[in-house]
Amino acid sequence: MTDPTARILPSLSSALADMVARTKSAIVSVHSHRSRATGFIWKPGLIVTADEPLADEGEVSIRFPDGSERPASIAGRDHTTDIALLRFDAGNSTPVALSPIVPDLGSLAVVIAAEQGVTTAALGMISLVGSRWRSMRGGEIDARIELDVRLRRSHEGGLVLNASGEAIGMAVQGVRRILVIPSATIDRIAARLEIHGRIARGYLGLGLQPVELDDGLGAMVMSVDRAGPAAAAGIRQGDIIVGWNNEKLSGVRSLLRSLGPDSIGSVVDVAIRRAGEAVQVRLTIGERPEA
Repeated sequence: MTDPTARILPSLSSALADMVARTKSAIVSVHSHRSRATGFIWKPGLIVTADEPLADEGEVSIRFPDGSERPASIAGRDHTTDIALLRFDAGNSTPVALSPIVPDLGSLAVVIAAEQGVTTAALGMISLVGSRWRSMRGGEIDARIELDVRLRRSHEGGLVLNASGEAIGMAVQGVRRILVIPSATIDRIAARLEIHGRIARGYLGLGLQPVELDDGLGAMVMSVDRAGPAAAAGIRQGDIIVGWNNEKLSGVRSLLRSLGPDSIGSVVDVAIRRAGEAVQVRLTIGERPEA
């Protein structure tokens, strides 16, 4: 009897190789200062890459699989979702069609990246699939997807394909794990970066320090921007924030995570302890100034 693996493995191998061959022309190496990353063509003249490995200064260049190299400029970047957008002279480049599909737990995925312009590929398994979440920096990610695969630093920003060859996101390094930034998040953030060059975030105008209280957690106001929303609401240095929108404060980090793009202009009730007395103020969240 013929061993079934004699047919299955060669078929799988050929299918994976074909997926990579069809997609690799859209994968580029990104060089910025001394940093290296991977990117993919999102639209004609626009490349999506990972924000974390992208240098903060210096020239940016991209290298294609055919060995050609072109200059690029940063069209926009969002630290909170780890997405950056580069602009370049499109030429005859072909964009990748992203799919909003969220992969199944345990399914296979291929990361297509680049090393000095040379295409690389790695096969892994989707090890976790979860609901919408916020990053440690407050970015809203449409689905939590973890991938069991080895990923070099220079391969961050690599394109993730499912077993059907659909582009489901971008691979980045998380804390002790590899994360997939899903296509829905990429399309949403990159579209804003293309137009505005940045993602607007809520702003209080406060420097906060977490403190432990007898009945829970608080956020002590260490500094106040005199031109900021908090100062306009009457919040003072030395105040301790203990409540946010009629709920007990669960920590400074959770408060900062609530200052997403949709928070701008919203009015919140802030519970404060001032010299031992309870104070209630209403605050209109502003927009964080550009750095």
